[in-house]
Amino acid sequence: MVVEDNDLNRKLFCDVLKANGFEVEPVADGEKVIETARATSPDLIIMDIQLPGISGIELIEAARRDTDLCEIPVLAVTAFAARGDEDRIRAAGASGYLAKPVSISPFMNAVKELLDD
Repeated sequence: MVVEDNDLNRKLFCDVLKANGFEVEPVADGEKVIETARATSPDLIIMDIQLPGISGIELIEAARRDTDLCEIPVLAVTAFAARGDEDRIRAAGASGYLAKPVSISPFMNAVKELLDD
């Protein structure tokens, strides 16, 4: 599942994942993340942190509290790359962290690493 409000980034992530053989559920609206995750039971959630109306950190924390979602790994992909941001995002429950802009190879490596765990 790809959670990204930016249309170009969401399309890029989805296209790269599909090209690598993954099924993808794109989500643009942060308010629909938990509901969509419960309905689709994804193997991985790729989460933008800066979403309108709700923070990706809040969504990660909500997923970690949800008994149906708590085991799903979350890869945070964010423009937040200042000192302490990665620690704060991982403390919320993210399994992985990538700073934007993201290159395809590190992105796919992070995805495969989280799915192999």
